[in-house]
Amino acid sequence: MTDATRGTRSVWMSASLPEVPALTADATVDVCIVGAGMAGLSTAYELLCRGRSVIVVDDGPIASGETSRTTAHLANAIDDRYGQIRKLHGDRGAALSAESHTAAIRRIEEIVAAESIDCDFARLTGYLIPGEPGHLELLDAELEAARDAGVSLTKLDRVPEVGFDIGPCLVFPDQGQIHPLKYLAGVVRAILMRGGRIYGGTHVTDVDDGDPVTVRTDRGLTIRAADVLVATNTPVNDRFTIHTKQAPYRTYVIAAHVPRGSVGAALLWDTCDPYHYVRTQRAPEPSADGDYDLLIVGGEDHKTGQQVGSEAARHRSLEHWMRERFPMAGPVAYRWSGQVMEPVDGVAFIGRNPGDRHVFIHTGDSGMGITHGALGAMLNADLITGRSNAWETLYDPSRRTLASAHEFLRENLNVAAQYRDWVVPGDVADETEIPPGEGAVIRAGIRKVAVYRAPDGTVHRRSASCTHLGCVVRWNAIEKSWDCPCHGSRFDALGAVLNGPAITELAPLQGD
Repeated sequence: MTDATRGTRSVWMSASLPEVPALTADATVDVCIVGAGMAGLSTAYELLCRGRSVIVVDDGPIASGETSRTTAHLANAIDDRYGQIRKLHGDRGAALSAESHTAAIRRIEEIVAAESIDCDFARLTGYLIPGEPGHLELLDAELEAARDAGVSLTKLDRVPEVGFDIGPCLVFPDQGQIHPLKYLAGVVRAILMRGGRIYGGTHVTDVDDGDPVTVRTDRGLTIRAADVLVATNTPVNDRFTIHTKQAPYRTYVIAAHVPRGSVGAALLWDTCDPYHYVRTQRAPEPSADGDYDLLIVGGEDHKTGQQVGSEAARHRSLEHWMRERFPMAGPVAYRWSGQVMEPVDGVAFIGRNPGDRHVFIHTGDSGMGITHGALGAMLNADLITGRSNAWETLYDPSRRTLASAHEFLRENLNVAAQYRDWVVPGDVADETEIPPGEGAVIRAGIRKVAVYRAPDGTVHRRSASCTHLGCVVRWNAIEKSWDCPCHGSRFDALGAVLNGPAITELAPLQGD
């Protein structure tokens, strides 16, 4: 896409990452990894350290997907709370969740040290704060559940790292944060040094389980591997199974200037639904505004494609929330959004793909993609190399959690309801109503058409039918994308795939 058709940019995207070539010939390898984000690259590193040969392929540059849109909290204070995990997965499941998240932070710290990666890694304290005055009982319940799971935490009357009173909090020690793209730049260098191969601009169209597994690309090239990991945020090798067990959500982030040192280094999360999350990041260098840090605030999540026209309002709501609590905050320097996959039972899907022998997946990270990237890398590397791992059953993609049946039904009824878009009017009556730089869905007889008017006035028309399972896509005004409200496939303004599970572009209309 051109600059005019791109969406937002995160605070991380100015980092320099190695450029990699496209795949130009068929290949054979021990393990092929589809997806060059945190999960895929971390797993490649682990497997290379164990003597496996590895190829990583991605349809874009390194870490150009959701990894570049994270806020990079490293935490064992899990998003879905220990009380909920214990309810759905029992005491053993909650304990394994605590153990695996703690191990993931430690593993990132080990890799930073071993590979001498300059990525602003820091150990710091995390605080869970009440989102509303009536949420104090939630803190007490989580304190008990987290302690029972083996997490060392305490309760304080206030957060010491901020200069104003925001009420009681739970204290999670030894959390962490990094600059995610600087970290992956170091991981990539380590992968290449160990003989791993990474290819960008290589779009995978099919993964065929077998002995070997066959990975096909849109240029007619083939990779044959003993094992394959699909680490593409949501799997692109499966049309149904996993997509019925998780739901796509957009999450919103702003980063504002604050005087350096005015907000202590800490992680904050509240108990709202959707919850808010906060960290700081040292600014690269002083500016005309003086010496400052960046206060990064996220939240305002909603189902992907189901809040059409309100995306900018989400950023305004975040800014209002921030200024009420952090009055020292200056101008907002960055605004962006990202996509997270929420599993119906609160636990990611990491391991052997249902029904396959040699295909593995990593998905369902909720809001913990960077921590899960390290966690999943350790688990999938163990499974691929035949080592036992106590976390396998908890994260098994084939699991069925009866206690989450209500959530499963609710999410899938929500998906079914989105197909009503085929019988309702379009966003506008005529494409002349669409301003430059914007898009809208219009009705053309029995068809729905995704129409984008470029800044120069050129009109681009594509079928509005998502190429995954046929839902009608919706225009995302801040990211300049077409988003599917059913399973989260996303396409750029001109119809090219940004996120799976779709693997083919929006169909061009005849004569366009």
